[in-house]
Amino acid sequence: MTASKRELLAIDVRPGAAMESQSGLAMLHPRVWGAIERAGSRRVAAIVMHPASNFMGHYLIAPLRERGVTCMGLNSRYVNNDSQLIMERVIQDLGAGVKWLRQEGFEKIILIGNSGGAALASFYQAQAERLTATRTPAGDPIDLTPDDLPPVDGIVLAAAHSGRSRLIAEWLDPSVIDEADPLSADPAMDMFNPENGPPFKADWLASYRAAQFARRARLDAWALARLRQLRAIKNGPRDQAFIIYRTCADPRTLDLSIDANDRPPGTIWGDARMVNYAPNSVGRYTTLTAYLSQWSAMSQADGPDNLARTKVPVLLLEYTADASVLPSTNALWAAAAKGRIERHAVKGGNHYLAGQPSLVIEVADRIATWGLGL
Repeated sequence: MTASKRELLAIDVRPGAAMESQSGLAMLHPRVWGAIERAGSRRVAAIVMHPASNFMGHYLIAPLRERGVTCMGLNSRYVNNDSQLIMERVIQDLGAGVKWLRQEGFEKIILIGNSGGAALASFYQAQAERLTATRTPAGDPIDLTPDDLPPVDGIVLAAAHSGRSRLIAEWLDPSVIDEADPLSADPAMDMFNPENGPPFKADWLASYRAAQFARRARLDAWALARLRQLRAIKNGPRDQAFIIYRTCADPRTLDLSIDANDRPPGTIWGDARMVNYAPNSVGRYTTLTAYLSQWSAMSQADGPDNLARTKVPVLLLEYTADASVLPSTNALWAAAAKGRIERHAVKGGNHYLAGQPSLVIEVADRIATWGLGL
């Protein structure tokens, strides 16, 4: 790849709500930024996008261009900061990229849902095929139109998380006693307490999972009640920031016999306990409206549920050494698109294919063959 082959894109999108960003310019005249490498033909183009991560340097952009597929790495307006992220707004940003490619004359467009981008791609296409999201889970109107969401022709899922609402429910630390105290812990529900394991017994795991969902339910109820309280105040605030402590406590990171694959112990970011207690982790800093849209049980952006509502063909790429996306999650995706899904195991692939250039080539080959065959 040479630098001259990559173009920077700035695509205008419609503004969101007031105070949706700390930047006045971004609120009044928002743009989404992308990077594109063009193949020789306009037969197939792909977009790879994540709700918050910067995908302008994604590892598939150049390899897909080399294989005849134009590829755009697109960012949302919330790039690198999901504290105020509204999923219903992110699909509008993705739609701006799809519309841009349609206007460029590409015959087929596919979405590559990598990692957290998988649920985004599924949510987008479900709404593109049948628009139902008129309000956010906080009750705010979102003003989406069919013109905002041109449908695509296929979806690729790679190292595909099932969605932020499922993810946090499976990762929340249920041993937290006091939501205001990041160190509080009930030893009976602490997966880092060696008296509990690993290995973890089935009855303890069942109690642990129930406690995780109970904590998420408490957070959901608190967020809704606090939002109603704020909005009942005349000329009062519309939102509030808050912190969710300890959001990386999935027993599967310590006990590799649960949902077994080829993964090493630990998380995709390192030692599980260190990440759990770190000041910056999944969902750590958020607002009431962003929490409800992304992380709560009321989120409209569940991946498999939305994929089941779509009709397009799907390619599922399963990285077998992924420490973050495990076989049970891939099974959910496969069931959601039964009858129109092609599955491919990427043997030994870690979540980012970090240090695995031969597997990047394998994945790019598979996507290009599948996409060009649509």
